[in-house]
Amino acid sequence: MSYLKFDKNLMINLEQSLSKEMLRTNQSGAYHCTTVVDCNTRKQHGLLVIPIPEFDNAPHVLLSAMDVTVVQHDAPFNLGLHRYQGGVYSPNGHKYIREFDCESVPRTTYRVGGVILTKEKMFISHENRLLIRYTLVDAHSATTLRFKPMLAFREANALCLANDQLNAECPDTANGVSCCLYPGYPTLFMQFSRKPDWKYDPNWYKGFEYVKDMERGVPYVEDLWVPGTFEIPIKKGESIIFSAGLSEVSPRSLAKMWENEIASRTCRTSFFNCLKNAAKQCYLKEPSGEYIISSYPWGKVRARDTFMALPGSTISIGHRKDFEDIMGSAETALRNYMDKGELDKRIHGIDLPDVGLWAVWALQQYAKSYGQEDARKNYLPLISEIIDYYLDNRHPNIRVEDNGLVYTVGTSTPASWMNATLNGHPVVPRTGYLVEFNAMWYNALMFASALAEDVPEYGSASQRWKSTAEKLKPVFVDTFLNDYGYLYDYVNGTYADPSVRPNMAIAIGLDYSPLDRRQRKSVLDVVTRELLTPKGLRTLSPKSFGYRPFYLGSPEDREMALHNGPSRPWLFGFYADAYLRVFGHSGVGYIDRMLIGYEDEMTQGCVGSLSQLYDGNPPFTGRGAISHAVNVAEILRTLTTLKKFNM
Repeated sequence: MSYLKFDKNLMINLEQSLSKEMLRTNQSGAYHCTTVVDCNTRKQHGLLVIPIPEFDNAPHVLLSAMDVTVVQHDAPFNLGLHRYQGGVYSPNGHKYIREFDCESVPRTTYRVGGVILTKEKMFISHENRLLIRYTLVDAHSATTLRFKPMLAFREANALCLANDQLNAECPDTANGVSCCLYPGYPTLFMQFSRKPDWKYDPNWYKGFEYVKDMERGVPYVEDLWVPGTFEIPIKKGESIIFSAGLSEVSPRSLAKMWENEIASRTCRTSFFNCLKNAAKQCYLKEPSGEYIISSYPWGKVRARDTFMALPGSTISIGHRKDFEDIMGSAETALRNYMDKGELDKRIHGIDLPDVGLWAVWALQQYAKSYGQEDARKNYLPLISEIIDYYLDNRHPNIRVEDNGLVYTVGTSTPASWMNATLNGHPVVPRTGYLVEFNAMWYNALMFASALAEDVPEYGSASQRWKSTAEKLKPVFVDTFLNDYGYLYDYVNGTYADPSVRPNMAIAIGLDYSPLDRRQRKSVLDVVTRELLTPKGLRTLSPKSFGYRPFYLGSPEDREMALHNGPSRPWLFGFYADAYLRVFGHSGVGYIDRMLIGYEDEMTQGCVGSLSQLYDGNPPFTGRGAISHAVNVAEILRTLTTLKKFNM
């Protein structure tokens, strides 16, 4: 039995099946994304969505959909499904689906009378090419497949409207045709493993409606260009492979290309393997370096997210080289900023005040996994530069005060990961002494000092770092720990923000915490009581003013709610660390049980992955980006932590 399998009853129920999405990437920025019934519900959905460097690397939808029709005795049975204006679904091909599974690749099985047809989709790694294999499992009469490509050629966050500016030409290519609708775009080659009968019949298909965009209060109706149809007769037991790519391919090579690619796949046969695949989907390999995309379908390469996701996305799945390669790209950007104040063209947000602290945390996980000796050899110079960069107050928006605490201004521009803005201003204007900044600063100082203490040339630096941490420790406790047993979220002058937020979980989950075990437990109790959900930690306690648990409504409503209630799975990683440090082996069973809530998500939302956030109240529905690198990474890291406890 497949770990990820859906039967006919679920697939034909659009209320259930349209909420389940599939994502596949080529680990070089291109992706395929749609629902499990192949009905696009977002403008970012598409069969082939690629970044175009000439257009600032933004993703662009080239091939939106491909309808396939089974023809027997001149009777057509269209297996496609689209939603048109007015909420009309057509041609209702989902009624022919018998099952869907995605253990290796997404595979849909259709039954039309005596015809059984399977459709499997797969991206070629590091190439802008999608393959779809159609196999006629059974048929009792002569059968023909008719294919109708639907083209968009537009930016993934825009919409296509019927126009007379496009280039309608479709030159022949080997077993197919090529198209390039607008200047500046690459040519799309649509080819088959067998020669099709091409019928040029260009038309606009109008009024496609994207229900997810409708719910989000953004434009949601578009038109798609259909240049014509392909027809190919197929016999029982035969397979036809369709290729959509940016270069012409030899049709004879498609079968071999399919077999080679599928042999490299990790089957989604368990919770861990699902998350492992989801983590690798966010890898990004380019000529300029290797990176992590923060999320799909609208994420970017972000510095903070990169360091937060790096340990779980690489070390936890045994990909040490990927850690080092991705860290290498990020290190170059970080050094250029620290040394010359240069922003990076590829990694956004390298100038944010806590990025260096997250980098040290990521390197700390590397040292824990591969040993301090390797960490010293590979990264001690970088760690030293980061620590001294902060100590020397060279960052424009974070300074070390005389008491050892770090101070940050976040009133006009968000300084922390809680970065929602409305009308150009932070929704949560955290400024002053931020609790997680200062906890991470203490952790970074202590880790760097321990790493360098046996290295002669770093002896004086190690002592400086340790003495700063020792001075900081009692000040942290006096500043943040309140009479109610939890930590203020931030302190600015005489104002201490009493909001119960999950940033305190980071403070108690770090390897080096300014709090002792008793104090950690006190904070942990508050976090457990007010913030913990089956899908992570709430961004604000229901008892705090301004609690908004549901990420719904207009863009303004969602921005107000973003960090004022919805839960974040990645914070559970720090919660689990804190819980296991307080309770030791006796806490393993509890954390293991809590992970069930995340495993349940493998068949919800984006199948096999975790959403960006979840509502803070039941039923804890997934919202935002459908696959979020940091969430996936931290749950992976928690799983590997539990394995170590059980060894």
